[in-house]
Amino acid sequence: MINVLSSQVEVLSGQPVQGSSKKVYVETFGCQMNKADSENMLGLLDEIGYEQTEEIKDADLMVLNTCAIREGAEDKVYSYLGHWNGIKKEKPGAMIAVGGCVAQDAGEALLKRAPYVDVVFGTHNLQRLPDLVLQANQTKKPAVEIWQELPEDLPELPVIRNNDISAWVSIIYGCDYNCTYCIVPYVRGREKSRAPEVLLKEVEELEQAGYAEVTLLGQNVTAYGHDLDPAIHLGDLLRLIGKRTSIKRIRFLTGHPRDLQTEIINAVAEVESACEYFHIPVQAGDDRTLRRMARGYNVDFYRKVVEKIRTRIPNAAITSDLIVGFPGETENEFMRTVSLVEEIGFDSCNTAAYSPRPHTPSASWEGQVPEPEKYERLRFLNSVVSDVAHKRNKQYLEQTVEVLVEGKSARNDERLTGRTRTNKIVNFAGPETLKGQLANVIIESVNPWAMRGKLVGQYIAENPEVHGKL
Repeated sequence: MINVLSSQVEVLSGQPVQGSSKKVYVETFGCQMNKADSENMLGLLDEIGYEQTEEIKDADLMVLNTCAIREGAEDKVYSYLGHWNGIKKEKPGAMIAVGGCVAQDAGEALLKRAPYVDVVFGTHNLQRLPDLVLQANQTKKPAVEIWQELPEDLPELPVIRNNDISAWVSIIYGCDYNCTYCIVPYVRGREKSRAPEVLLKEVEELEQAGYAEVTLLGQNVTAYGHDLDPAIHLGDLLRLIGKRTSIKRIRFLTGHPRDLQTEIINAVAEVESACEYFHIPVQAGDDRTLRRMARGYNVDFYRKVVEKIRTRIPNAAITSDLIVGFPGETENEFMRTVSLVEEIGFDSCNTAAYSPRPHTPSASWEGQVPEPEKYERLRFLNSVVSDVAHKRNKQYLEQTVEVLVEGKSARNDERLTGRTRTNKIVNFAGPETLKGQLANVIIESVNPWAMRGKLVGQYIAENPEVHGKL
């Protein structure tokens, strides 16, 4: 544990600042886990009198929750901080705090590049944020505290959610794999599961608050429960939530193929509220590349996982993550990844060109693929991913789908938008009163990334000849 404090000041954790009307602005980079962490930051800071603002110029405290997964992440962080320093200078007493993966990695060294930062905290001591803010405010000196591991007993943190329909619930932290390209085990630590009774209580509270959907999160969510006593698995948790709550939808992100047990697939098939959607990162479609990535499986193993899902749940959507240009990857090996995308028929894929990260073995390997070649491969792969996704979406034409309505479309405020159980985006016309409700929509057109349709009643009114066929 690194515990670098500028002054030995006693701070009473969680004591609200009486009469305070201070504002906090939180900017989040990275994955859903980071977004969930930011909601905890808002909850923690609310307890010492900080109210969220969407306008950074109004903020007394600016918090940057960082991500270190991609190359250039640090430069992006310091670029933001430089801009924030200008805002800080214009508002006497304003403070800047930096958390997340870049902060966990950099620690006190972050102050060398950004000495105007007031608080630096890591991914393992999120609960200490209020103490550090109060300390820095009192001493007028930077407070830096980084823990190298999660606490033995995971604290239950307050939360202020930024969505009133769908909620994220972190169920496991860290990752026990050591993929040769990945910085996550270094900045997030080893796997540590939250107790099922605690998670059930949180989901029950979300149900009572009117939430329709819960997404269970983890760096390796399919590994949930192996470290508990007694050990359980994600399928057990899905069944527990499905039995004890009437929450409409349950999802989970993101898992490792080796941990997607048959029991988890069976639970998705059998629990009514569990959505038919699996995000299973394959990363590459070539066995030699997978070995060098230390993924722990080969392409045939992955094929069998997909076969299990589609045999048990034929209408399931399957999405993935892919890396191109891994050190030493040949053109033929890259084309095997392209072929796998076509063979599996992914509903969509997150794709990225390999970027060397500090603390990872592959960063120093010979055979680094030249940047122009990496991005040419990425461009080609994206075109194939798009074509395959479009083909998958065409299967929905003239089908009726159940959509959880999220509100107005960001691109057209005359339309509503929402998602199917298989996580497809659907846009359609309808009253805004449908927000937060389940609506049946008939799909009329599709593209690779979204679909458009009409409410069933509206569609039948415009096409009376289909009445009785739906």
